[in-house]
Amino acid sequence: MSGGTALIYDEEMTNYNLLWHCDVCAIECPERLTTSYERLKYYGLEERCVPVPVRQATEEEILLVHSPEYLEAVKTTQKMTVEELKQFSKTYGDMYFHQNSYHCALLAAGATLQLVDSVVTGRVQNGMALVRPPGHHSQRSEASGFCVFNNVAIAAEYAKQKCGFQRILIVDWDIHHGQGTQFIFEDDPRVLYFSWHRYEHQEFWPNLKESDYDAVGKEKGAGFNVNLPWNKVGMKNADYLAVFFHVLLPIAFEFNPELVIVSAGFDSGIGDPEGEMCAMPECFAHLTNLLMCLANGKLCVVFEGGYNLKTLRESVCMTVLTLLGDPIPKITGEMVACLSAIESVQNVKSVHQKYWNCFKYQELLPVQEPSTNKQKVEKDRNSDESGTAGNENTNPPYTPLKECDPFSDSYIARILPQVPSVRTGAVISGDECTLQDKTVQTEEKSLTKDDMAAFISISDYRCLEDEQTLISIGRMCCLTQKIVKKQVRNGFAVLPKNTSASSLAVAYSIASGINRVLYVVVGELDVPNAVTDDGTILLLQFSGSHMPDKANAKYGISFGWKKPIRYNSEFLYVLFEIILPLAYEYCPELVIIDLGSKCDSTVGFLLIHLLQGLAEGRTLVTVQDSEMNLVDMVANTLLGKTTPLPEICIPASWENISDLERQRQELQKDWKMVQYSVC
Repeated sequence: MSGGTALIYDEEMTNYNLLWHCDVCAIECPERLTTSYERLKYYGLEERCVPVPVRQATEEEILLVHSPEYLEAVKTTQKMTVEELKQFSKTYGDMYFHQNSYHCALLAAGATLQLVDSVVTGRVQNGMALVRPPGHHSQRSEASGFCVFNNVAIAAEYAKQKCGFQRILIVDWDIHHGQGTQFIFEDDPRVLYFSWHRYEHQEFWPNLKESDYDAVGKEKGAGFNVNLPWNKVGMKNADYLAVFFHVLLPIAFEFNPELVIVSAGFDSGIGDPEGEMCAMPECFAHLTNLLMCLANGKLCVVFEGGYNLKTLRESVCMTVLTLLGDPIPKITGEMVACLSAIESVQNVKSVHQKYWNCFKYQELLPVQEPSTNKQKVEKDRNSDESGTAGNENTNPPYTPLKECDPFSDSYIARILPQVPSVRTGAVISGDECTLQDKTVQTEEKSLTKDDMAAFISISDYRCLEDEQTLISIGRMCCLTQKIVKKQVRNGFAVLPKNTSASSLAVAYSIASGINRVLYVVVGELDVPNAVTDDGTILLLQFSGSHMPDKANAKYGISFGWKKPIRYNSEFLYVLFEIILPLAYEYCPELVIIDLGSKCDSTVGFLLIHLLQGLAEGRTLVTVQDSEMNLVDMVANTLLGKTTPLPEICIPASWENISDLERQRQELQKDWKMVQYSVC
């Protein structure tokens, strides 16, 4: 990863703990920090990060978001007795103080600022701050939910005032609503705050109406507060990804932030007693990757909640592993979002469509009768009939994992992808590219004409008549074989114009044992009729004079692009509402992307970066030799480098979105991840 990844940690932040009995507060313990850090060391991730020293935040920095009265009140805890601390803590919700809380809270805020400074100045590309106490519940004049100072809010305000940033995205994936962050920025259009959180129709802490989907911000900040409430427990990988695809990413790319800060609470993962959700640790790797192409890669991840130590530590490691640019483990489980999740997505889109162009023409209304309300009515009826109380939790009893067996060392070793010794291979001649990165390994070996004849059709055999074409395709097939065998992580090939060479790579990969190939074609290119009903190939084609016979069937999908493919609202609609949901549901073993004559560099960058999150990063990109302007971008993206995103000034047209929306509705009959509404 260009620029490196910062890791900020100091054992000093473990030097406070609960001094009296309190079942609610007992889960917030020093081991949350130490077990996460030790696990990073165990996997060798800590030593690969750039160490950044911790410092205390200054009082001036704390006062960026907190009141002087509150700061002075917290300072007095340093000399309190245990009984005084207990009484002081009771003035706040779900909170405890220790004589060392103030000192550790200054370190937590200061560590977060150190991370922001390191990323903003370019010392590192991204990073994670392992801090304690957490911060996102803390309000201007109030501690709450184990949080003393709002670390992320202080960092965002610091980035605005000290660094001059005008667009900051805060993504809060903790299972509790970060009401403190929301209240601090709810009238500020320079900070886009997104939070998903357990809500259950206001029955879950912090039990606020302001945590619901219709709390969109105030005054100039209207539309810049996005709440996604979970109204039941048990949400899985597919539910989390569906929210990113259909809500967060469309808004985030339209907002186009200069900096992204994550309030990273891992109590939203499987096995956590607070969240009661079922997202696996590798899900956080995918969420992280989806955010890394925003803000030119400037991503700061800040530790918040997480109370099952085994799943917490693995989720932290998955996040740091992704920041470092390692291959991402395959996502597990059925890729179908549950009904309640879809209802929440629909509700958020419906209230935000007047603020964001990406939702402008989707014409959705809020769900009038949520399925979870119906479940509660039914449960209350059954309770009345049985003579039991009717005010119980509407969710089924939570059953923790049996000693977290899936998170043993053997489990983690099994899901971690093999990291090839070579990251990027290339089929290219020396005078075709200015790229001088020594990490790119040029492929010299080539298959023979007879070798290739064994796996290509007669109609494609004509490509082999030209000697130079034969050599290029043979080298591309050798590179494909190395990617399939995980000897090389990814690669690109520059090939003669007007050949269907990328389709030969598809055929060769299948002959080599790959069972599912995601084949994305951008621009004018004739694609042979290689799509079959068995799902071996999923073809997604943006344009072309020759469409497969089964275009728009389940495994052969064309978007009928009739104009040059540019980075615009229509492209982002297709990318987030269709391509990514399809790709994740398909779960390919190899991704092949052909960038043709009507593709601009930003489109290519996003397709390559985002689809590398699939297939453990095994990706082959082909470029025609007439499009040499794309080659450096392709190579840099495969190497993990980022590129700034241009601002989208012209909203999508109603006609274009209507056509794409009709296609999405047709596709959702076969592909459930593209569904974002219940109507």
